[in-house]
Amino acid sequence: MFYPVLDYRLAVLAIALVMLIAYEVLRLSGLVSGQRNASESEGEARFRILAEAIPEIVWTATPGQGIEYCNQRLLDLTGLNSEQILGWNWKSLLHPDDLPVALENWEKAHLSGEPLDAEYRYRTAKGDYRWYLVRATPMRDSSGNIMKWFGCCVDIDDQMRNQQLLEEQIKEYTAALLEANTRLETEMRERALAQQELNQQNERMVQELTRRSQRATTLAKMAELLQSCADLKDVFGVVTGMAPKIFPELSGAVLLFNSSHDVLEVATSWADCRLPASVFAPQDCWALRTGHLHLAVAGDHTAECKHAASAPYEYFCVPLLSQGEAIGILHFQCNAPVELAEGEMLLATTFGEQVGLSISNIRLREALRTQSIRDPLTGLFNRRYLEETLQREIRRSVRSEQSLGVLMLDLDHFKKFNDTYGHDAGDTVLRETATFLTKSVRAEDVVCRFGGEEFVIILPVADLRATQARGERICSKLRELTVLHQGQSLGMITVSVGVAALPEHGTSPSALLEAADTALYRAKREGRDRVALAEPSLKADEQVNAVRTRATSA
Repeated sequence: MFYPVLDYRLAVLAIALVMLIAYEVLRLSGLVSGQRNASESEGEARFRILAEAIPEIVWTATPGQGIEYCNQRLLDLTGLNSEQILGWNWKSLLHPDDLPVALENWEKAHLSGEPLDAEYRYRTAKGDYRWYLVRATPMRDSSGNIMKWFGCCVDIDDQMRNQQLLEEQIKEYTAALLEANTRLETEMRERALAQQELNQQNERMVQELTRRSQRATTLAKMAELLQSCADLKDVFGVVTGMAPKIFPELSGAVLLFNSSHDVLEVATSWADCRLPASVFAPQDCWALRTGHLHLAVAGDHTAECKHAASAPYEYFCVPLLSQGEAIGILHFQCNAPVELAEGEMLLATTFGEQVGLSISNIRLREALRTQSIRDPLTGLFNRRYLEETLQREIRRSVRSEQSLGVLMLDLDHFKKFNDTYGHDAGDTVLRETATFLTKSVRAEDVVCRFGGEEFVIILPVADLRATQARGERICSKLRELTVLHQGQSLGMITVSVGVAALPEHGTSPSALLEAADTALYRAKREGRDRVALAEPSLKADEQVNAVRTRATSA
């Protein structure tokens, strides 16, 4: 085996110097040229003295005959004496692993005649092996033929062992460095992946926060719009417009109780919400049963809402509450097979609270408005609404130069109903009469309860003749009305009617009502169950002109 030398400059210089001196001594002695003279013995003596003085192994060998001479160093190394070393085969001294390389090198040197330089391990007399740097130089005769080989061996075992130790240390350091580098690369790769994951998480978090912020802003905007809604139609318009923006992955619907509070009706829906019908029973929804949000996972048939039987994926319902009482439900359906997040349902609950509060406020507002302008017994407009509406209709009629009719009606002998059948029967007569009057006029006409058993009807764009004809028809048809109370007929109902019109009887609410009231009492005096016309006002034309002037200037 061949091991490269790291740095043997001193050993190489030493062996080169030794071989140079020895070669010169041999040349001067005539041993190189092959010419022997009288001083041959003296030259060999000098060479031997020089060879013994050198601290390294020096030898000469004859081609085909083996070692011819060696100094004491080779004898010390092999443990042989001078007689045993002559002709000795040096190959038996080599380490078995180095022998093939040594034979190959020696063959090349023999064939080429070039000097030989190599490192081999030689066995010592103790049986161990030591490294030597070997150099062999051919000595030629005058014809150029190799007559001798002159060699020198320098002990480099310490250097080679140091070199091996150094190589092992380098290998260890290199392996440690590679391991550290691999570990560092792994750490860097793991950190890069962790950083990438962190960046992705941060990006997702930013996107989620942005999405939540946008949804919160939209929810706040919806709350602002709901506060400005005038009726339920406005509320449903806002809900169907804002719900897809706040819940883009969900479709939904609002279901409200009807007036009798016995069924749920679909008030509005968005994003193609799938519902099997438009009317449901309260027990069809588990959110109404439990009083809180109900989630139905896709494929779980444990507690399904019948109103969501056609929902293909997950759905949930949120009860709409007003003062702790359910007024309906808010229904959401997933449009894809996804798992709903808890935050989604919390947001839907807040959404439902705002919708429920808005519907409750609208209904309360409508109830208060109805109470302020409607008579609670008959459901007709009350006297306050009459005064506001009559004033508005008078201005419109004067501005457009059109007529306006007023009918004032009073039930005949109404006290008899109360005295004979009781006040409940009297209330029944009032309600049935109010229903009859509402059905006997046009859609644009206004029927009001003036007080007690008196009623007033405002007929826009109706002249005196048309108003009188309407009064005659009401008076005639009312006789045919049959009113039952507790299964008993209350008898025929008649009414006395006073007729007034603009501009014949004035251009102010008080003038028209006073004229109609005067005509009503004349009808009473003349026998009841009849229609009486108010007397024309002499100042009516002047009042019309004055009103028209004020309307034009305004």
